[in-house]
Amino acid sequence: MSDTTTDNTPKAGDDQDLGAAGSQLSTAPREEPPNLPALGVVGWARWFWRQLTSMRVALLLLLLLSLGAIPGSLIPQTGIDETKVADFRERHDVLAPIYDKLGLFNVYSSVWFSAIYILLFISLIGCIVPRTWQFVGQLRGRPPGAPRRLTRLPAHTTWRTAATPEQVRGSALALLKKRRFRAHAVGDAVAAEKGYLREVGNLLFHIALIVMLIAFAWGQLFKSEGNKLIVEGDGFANTLTQYDDFKSGNLFSNEDLEPFSFDVEEFTGTYERTGPNKGTPRTYETELTYTEGADGEEKKALVKVNKPLQIGDAKVYLVSHGYAPVVTVRDGKGEVVYQDAVPLLPLDANVTSSGVVKVLDGYRNPQGKKEQLGFNAFFVPTFGGSASGTMLSQFPALDYPVLALSAYHGDLKADSGIPQSVYQMDKTKMKEFKDADGELFKQLLMPGETMTLPNGAGSVTFEKDIREWAGYQIVQEPGGGWALGGAVVAIAGLAGSLFIQRRRVWVRAVEGPDGVTVVEMAGLGRSESAKVPEELGELAGLLYDEAPGVPDPDPDGTPAKTSASSDSEAVPAEGAEQQ
Repeated sequence: MSDTTTDNTPKAGDDQDLGAAGSQLSTAPREEPPNLPALGVVGWARWFWRQLTSMRVALLLLLLLSLGAIPGSLIPQTGIDETKVADFRERHDVLAPIYDKLGLFNVYSSVWFSAIYILLFISLIGCIVPRTWQFVGQLRGRPPGAPRRLTRLPAHTTWRTAATPEQVRGSALALLKKRRFRAHAVGDAVAAEKGYLREVGNLLFHIALIVMLIAFAWGQLFKSEGNKLIVEGDGFANTLTQYDDFKSGNLFSNEDLEPFSFDVEEFTGTYERTGPNKGTPRTYETELTYTEGADGEEKKALVKVNKPLQIGDAKVYLVSHGYAPVVTVRDGKGEVVYQDAVPLLPLDANVTSSGVVKVLDGYRNPQGKKEQLGFNAFFVPTFGGSASGTMLSQFPALDYPVLALSAYHGDLKADSGIPQSVYQMDKTKMKEFKDADGELFKQLLMPGETMTLPNGAGSVTFEKDIREWAGYQIVQEPGGGWALGGAVVAIAGLAGSLFIQRRRVWVRAVEGPDGVTVVEMAGLGRSESAKVPEELGELAGLLYDEAPGVPDPDPDGTPAKTSASSDSEAVPAEGAEQQ
């Protein structure tokens, strides 16, 4: 049998010889140069649409979308952290106005980013719709018939056989169908095609991109995100008034919030005690009791870092942790005017924390006049001792807790109508309590100890009960599942379009001038690949077993004699090599 011959050199007239057999092996639209002299308004609009829906423009828009997301990651965004944006404006007087004009502080809602997003969406739809209809038409049709000269195709082989042309075509048709080719007989040849999943993968990839774009847009428009600090024993209901801070998409409404509530039963944190990772958290988890809806059944849940509690479309993430010392404040008569756990904000990895204790109501000074008290609080869970010379925690666990307080009295301006941070104190109308030396009155307290204020103004007790708080981020972003599904389908479709090759095979069997059947086989792929000649050689070998070759006639025209038991090898056709 002859070897399969591969010839990649294009020949003049190949396209005319191939005819329908050389038609496109994909559904990518042909690009036709515009007829510039005839272009009018409609012509230019048509040209613009062709450019917009071309694959290279879609890739360019995808690249621009990726590049546009870079400043959104590097520059502070107003929708994420207003404080960082304000700090950036203060430190960069020249850049900040430029960034404002370019919309770089709100990249994802800027006009230029939205324009790229919408154009990419339109481009993908414009690519997919015509290609889908064309592909459906190809599926409903049949593989094109064989070209006139199969030996002009890049991969081809030929031999002579004693089998009749009908027998060869029947065997070829059965063989190709067995190898999962779409095959049918056309005239004196069998036409077959395989690899349609390549185009299916290509279409799935683009459809998945559209699904992802819609899912991301839907998620950004209807998303909500809020944070809440909750002390052990306290609870939370998913309403806007319960959040410490909250932001949402443009189309979000209060009715979109998932109805649920939960109570924080206990926070558990463990840390590395020794080694180079000393102080590194080993366990951060909280036990919650939650209910869905107003009359839902109570359920238990354990929330860990990166393992949120999911309730409907909402996810509850554990994002931070700290301590809330319990402080009791009494007036000069010994009556309790304040008692509560005071959340303090961590300043370092060892949970050195600071905050403010505010007594707004119920306190009267020794003269009987209403006043407000304020205490700057500084807390370390593991004190290094006075010999350390610093008020910084040495370890994040409660090994040697110490609370430092400095006292003030006066007006905290809580009723001024101006929002205040619960972790800061406005001292403009506050006066310092003075010690015997005339300095600010302050003291270090261990659990159970009391600080007595000067001149019988009262006392402050650092209770032995030190509670912990946990910070939660409640995120509600619809469309996340669709985005994930789209990403998976896109990867699968891309793999199919890269690794599956669409190819065509033809087998022609005709009777020669001497009455012996001449068999021609050829293959054509969408692109140059070693797989086409290899597969053609394998198919030719199987068909050769069913239609074995006979020798060519001698040069004088008389057939060569062979014994019935001998194995005959086919003599290759023009341009082929004999085995």
